Amino acid sequence: MKVKVLQNEADYDAATARIYDLMQTEVAPDSEEDQELQLLALIVEEYENRHYPIPPPDPIEAIKFRLEQMGLSETELNDILGGRQRKYEILHKKRKLSLSMIRKLNQYLHIPAETLIQDYELDKSA
Repeated sequence: MKVKVLQNEADYDAATARIYDLMQTEVAPDSEEDQELQLLALIVEEYENRHYPIPPPDPIEAIKFRLEQMGLSETELNDILGGRQRKYEILHKKRKLSLSMIRKLNQYLHIPAETLIQDYELDKSA
């Protein structure tokens, strides 16, 4: 097992190919192959985080997605966002989320505050 820090795409491709090969076999827990697989997964993840970062989601899309995940309707947001009109303005990007709204969304829908505080453009159309 020779594992090294990934320096370029060729190293990355070789590491992901090796991960694929290892995953096609029955790797015994705590075996040398298992250790290699775990180590390769860590260095590939670090390489991907550095070279292919995933931007945080749009806060409003995150709210809609979470509602869908939880099987809730937009109506359920009325209390959290301060009424039907305010909910409409938020979900249609006519108004920004307030700190109070962010706290409530985090508490009740368990959306990370880091996601909700992301900046987004308001819809200026009538």
